[in-house]
Amino acid sequence: MSPSAPIAPPGSDAAAPGDSAPGGGALDGDDAVDRAPVEGHEGRERPDAARLGNPSFVWRSGQERRLDLIERYVPLAGRRVLDLGCGVGEYVRAFARRDATAFGIDIASARLTEARRRDRANPERGSAAGLLAAAGETLPFGNESMDVIVLNEVIEHVADERQTLAEVARVLAPGGTCVIYAPNRLYPFETHGIYIGRRYLFGNIPFVNWLPGPIRDRLVPHARAYRHGDWRRLVEGLPLRIVDHTYVYPGFDNIEARLGVVGRAVRGICQRLETTPLRRFGLSHLVVLRRSEQPS
Repeated sequence: MSPSAPIAPPGSDAAAPGDSAPGGGALDGDDAVDRAPVEGHEGRERPDAARLGNPSFVWRSGQERRLDLIERYVPLAGRRVLDLGCGVGEYVRAFARRDATAFGIDIASARLTEARRRDRANPERGSAAGLLAAAGETLPFGNESMDVIVLNEVIEHVADERQTLAEVARVLAPGGTCVIYAPNRLYPFETHGIYIGRRYLFGNIPFVNWLPGPIRDRLVPHARAYRHGDWRRLVEGLPLRIVDHTYVYPGFDNIEARLGVVGRAVRGICQRLETTPLRRFGLSHLVVLRRSEQPS
């Protein structure tokens, strides 16, 4: 990390069908921090894929499109950008390639180790200014030290989403931007897998998110899914305002790789749906928050 990195002193303040979900998580073989008991499901442990989601292990057109969508709202060049829940750092390096000073945090130590290895192995693909082990509820950065914070399929996994957004507000500079991608309750598939009794089933399970809340939460105790109105509740009382709220469909990169022109056609149709009322059934919310211009 560079000496100028805006780190606070200690104690001052831690997939769609055919695609892997792009949130943070832990590598296979990581230590005990990456497995935890499921609340309300005694005797069960959450696999890494359940607890933290699968990160972007590779960079493909779906990730590039999400990056382009971020830059529709805020140009990254010359800005201090934090990827909150960075996984193996693919987005951090992508931010750096667009001339941002890019930082990443994650709670999974093995993924951070892999992110640093990739930085060293391919510096031409962008390098992080800093990769830190931390949770969203206790960001290790000073007040008003970041211009942009991105939570890409991460907020559904944090222990306290409201505290995480309060930390985002603290760390963002006045006028700074937070971009959130998060699971949509109306999307027909649950992409984080489900629990049936003690058994965890990973995959894209249809219609789970359309069940009544208590039943859905019993099947998916490890990840939230959000309704349209949830975001106003989550930012209420914080110095953050919603400047845009829309939806995105999957990238279908794996389907394109298998089916070629058919996969590209499916992707094109779904992206056109994003401009219609049917966008409400997309894979993810895309929520853009702006920090108040008033200094804290």
